[in-house]
Amino acid sequence: MDTQPSILVIDDEPDNFDVVEALLDGENYQLYYTPSGQQALDRLSSFQPDLILLDVMMPDLDGMEVCKRIKADPQWQAVPIIMATALTAKEDLARCLGTGADDFISKPLNGVELRARVNSMLRIKQHYDSLQVLLKLREDMVNMIVHDLRNPLASIVLAAEILRFPHLSSEQQQMKVEQIRLAGQQLQALINSLLIMAKLESGKMVLNYSEVNLNTICTSALTDVEVMASQKKIALMSELTESHAIVKIDALIFRRVLDNLLNNAIKFSPSNSQVKLTAECLPTGGAKLQVADSGPGVKEDLRQIIFEKYEIGTLMPEVSQIGLGLAFCKIAIEAHQGTIFVEDNYPRGTIFTVLLPGE
Repeated sequence: MDTQPSILVIDDEPDNFDVVEALLDGENYQLYYTPSGQQALDRLSSFQPDLILLDVMMPDLDGMEVCKRIKADPQWQAVPIIMATALTAKEDLARCLGTGADDFISKPLNGVELRARVNSMLRIKQHYDSLQVLLKLREDMVNMIVHDLRNPLASIVLAAEILRFPHLSSEQQQMKVEQIRLAGQQLQALINSLLIMAKLESGKMVLNYSEVNLNTICTSALTDVEVMASQKKIALMSELTESHAIVKIDALIFRRVLDNLLNNAIKFSPSNSQVKLTAECLPTGGAKLQVADSGPGVKEDLRQIIFEKYEIGTLMPEVSQIGLGLAFCKIAIEAHQGTIFVEDNYPRGTIFTVLLPGE
């Protein structure tokens, strides 16, 4: 675990806490103590430990009642509870588990058993926490995908409705058909990126390497974003390597990386600015590609985060941002055994650099 797991010991005898502390010495746990069940319940309103070690036999509120109340509250249900008890009858132990306890340990405590049971419960808690993070990411992903799907879908529906009007000229009809085509391509690109990224992450996609002319693939990528750039009055610049330069890559995957980088650069650059694609072969083998824009730039503390799934850098109004494009680029480039990083494009903007290894 990255941080010290926290353990709350609830026991009316302070000496018992000293025993627990001694038995868990050197285990890198953060131990907390409270002498009564009621105090523990009050404390949980502002503090949630990773594990509770709960004594059964306590005055006022006994351990079974405390356990029952903790497990009845949704915000505490996931915290594992180990009940420490001198009871030995199977019926009593069954009652402990019946109140919602996750495990029990007999008194007097044995160090080997205590450490094993604590480790077991903390491992389960860690798995639970990891699952919650995954579920939260999935929820965020769904929300962002739904948000980004709305624009192209709305464009398709609106254009299709307008095409039903009988008085449209052939030129107007053609414009609406083109609008539908472009929106459909946006949807298809998003879905394809999600599928390819899932395969790359799972290791189920084997890259289809072939020898590709670096100039040709860069020129093709620039040609495909010309319309998008012209709509924003952005000049596309290029500085490409010698015409016979060859790299060994998966052409389809790598082309999608270029598409993502160029599309991002155009989306985030202001009108009447420029986006530049540079490509060169390295003396040591391999190649270096850079996409430079004139956008708002990426703060230094975000330069790693933006390559994680569902994370974005600078929020901009009217700019579709799903937080998947750069994550895809990173996964795809690393699958090629390469690297990708971002730096400042002085005086304004960013430069995304891709380094591909030689054979």
